[in-house]
Parts: sequence; structure tokens; C-alpha cells
Amino acid sequence: MLGDLFYFLAMNKTLVYTLQVFFVYLVLTIASFLMFRMVYLYSSFEGNVGFLQQKQEYLPITIWKLSFYIHVFSSSFCLLAGFSQFSSTLLKEFPKAHRILGRIYVYNILFVNFIPAMIMAYYANGGVPSKIAFFILNFLWFGFTLRSLIAIKNKNIVLHKNDMIRSYALTFSAITLRTWNLILGNFTELDPTTIYMMNAWLGFVPNLIIAELIIYYKNRLLRRSSS
Repeated sequence: MLGDLFYFLAMNKTLVYTLQVFFVYLVLTIASFLMFRMVYLYSSFEGNVGFLQQKQEYLPITIWKLSFYIHVFSSSFCLLAGFSQFSSTLLKEFPKAHRILGRIYVYNILFVNFIPAMIMAYYANGGVPSKIAFFILNFLWFGFTLRSLIAIKNKNIVLHKNDMIRSYALTFSAITLRTWNLILGNFTELDPTTIYMMNAWLGFVPNLIIAELIIYYKNRLLRRSSS
């Protein structure tokens, strides 16, 4: 059933294009709102706003506080630069811009974000389950991004594209985590620790599942079109 739906959409390019444009604008609107809200909130560098209200005991720890602000502000560049990598127009018409933005995305994750994210994972709320979730997220994020970089250097285009999808699905957990936080915080009576523990897994596991489905059906359609 699901495979037939994907095949139907593949055969109706106008409908697919319309759905893609709608989806892109919807995602960009939500992501831009949440990013702007996050950056604006923490740009004051006050210690009693937003998520920091739950981390008062860690504020005196310089390495944690530095990691937090590096991660908050630099992850915005990851989201924007990474999203641009899926534009076929950018790739075909402006390949140099595609490469520059790709480097910004990759090196931001590998050399700017990974260590601060690991430090934050170590101090994560929600106990051991949350810490495990964030450690797994960060290792996968680093691993898929690095393998994507190696793949393109070896001219393995298919693996490069597939791992970029996986990497960006994990990058986008910055948005899905906050979306789930809004949903669970406003529509349930769960305590903040339980919500944070659930968010740690909900923020990236569904994203990875969707990424794998996209990769599977994209490759399946390619095989059908070539046969």
C-alpha cells in the first residue's frame, strides 16, 4: 500500500512538486520560528530563561555553559546550511555555493558542535535514559556526517546523498525535540523530567525512521525507472 502510494506520487510530478513546495514552506516556517525564538531567547545570556531554568546547578560549570551557547548558536547554521544541500537547483546552477554550504555544514558538526554536544549529553536532564539517547544521537550525527564527507571525496554519490539525509534528519532533531516539548508540555500533565526524557528519544528516533523510509523508496523508484 505505502509502496503503491510512493509509486503513484512518482508518476504525478506536478502533484509531487506542489506537495514538496508546501512541505518545504511549512518546515521552513516552523524551523525559522523555533530557531528565531531560541536564538533571541538566549542572546541575552541571562541564566534564568528558557531551558536554563532547569539547569541552574550547571550554570557555574564553565565548560557546560560554554558548550551550551556554542551548540545553541552554531546549530542554527547547521540547520540552514544543511537544508540548502537538498536543493537540486542550487546543485545544478550554483555548484560552488553547494560545496561551500556543504563544507560549512559538515565542518560545523565535526569540529564545532560534536564536543559541546557530547558535554551537554553528559549533563543531560532525565537521568541515564536521556544521557544514553543524546550520546547515541551525537555519535550517529558525527558518524553519518563524516561518512558522507568521505563518500563524496571518493565520488560515491549515492552513499553521500543517503548519509546526508540521515545526518540532516539528526540535525533536525533540534526542531523536533522542541516541537515535542511544546506538545507534551502544553497538552499533558507530565513532569518536566519525564518530558525531557521522552524528548531525548522522540527528538531523533522518528526522524531516523523517516529518513530510512525516504532513502528506501527513493532508491526503489530509481531502480524502477532504470529497469
